[in-house]
Amino acid sequence: MRILVVNPNTTASMTEKIGAAARRVASPGTEIVAVNPAVGPASIEGFYDEAMSLAGMLDVIGRTTGYDAVVIACFDDTGLDAARCLTDKPVIGIGEAAYHYASMIANKFSVVTTLGRSVPALEHNLHRYGLMARCARVRSSEVAVLELEHPGSDACARISAEIGRAVAEDRAEAIVLGCAGMADLAESLGQEHGLPVLDGVTCAVGLAESMVRLGIFTSRLGGYSPPPAHKR
Repeated sequence: MRILVVNPNTTASMTEKIGAAARRVASPGTEIVAVNPAVGPASIEGFYDEAMSLAGMLDVIGRTTGYDAVVIACFDDTGLDAARCLTDKPVIGIGEAAYHYASMIANKFSVVTTLGRSVPALEHNLHRYGLMARCARVRSSEVAVLELEHPGSDACARISAEIGRAVAEDRAEAIVLGCAGMADLAESLGQEHGLPVLDGVTCAVGLAESMVRLGIFTSRLGGYSPPPAHKR
């Protein structure tokens, strides 16, 4: 099995971190191919960055062949619907995957993301997926995405503090980390706080593997119909 994991931003160090997280949970025999576009924003923090990343991300998916599933490794689920128009393979957004997993292990979960301007996009997706009623709150840690790439940053401590507030104030029973760049923090934060802390990258890889094994594919009818050849 070959899973294409696409980081829609252009920060190669983040792509490496995402690829490492994906490989940690992939089954034996599953190949993880982690890539990012050559053009686009260095980080995605809200609606504008998301729009600016679409062309590069869709180009990568459209030009790559030989994969069995695609993971969109941005928690905004950047371009998810458009990507599903390009292939009949399963295309999984890490946000959607994490929300669904959280809804099956907790009555209420909170999301801890990066900056405040990212919150509306995540709330929009939760409403769209029908899971807003299960989410106690989407919280911002005010940690910029690229701070997660700096070894000397206090980003992890600030994210941990926000998780503590989510447990105390929201009565959250699980936490979803709202950024692909937090992929390496889930296990330690879960141990620290004594509750499930979910990373969307690993959730999406597990879900993608299951869909491939079950022979599930993306519908080619209606909204996910392939675009005309001259528009690809």
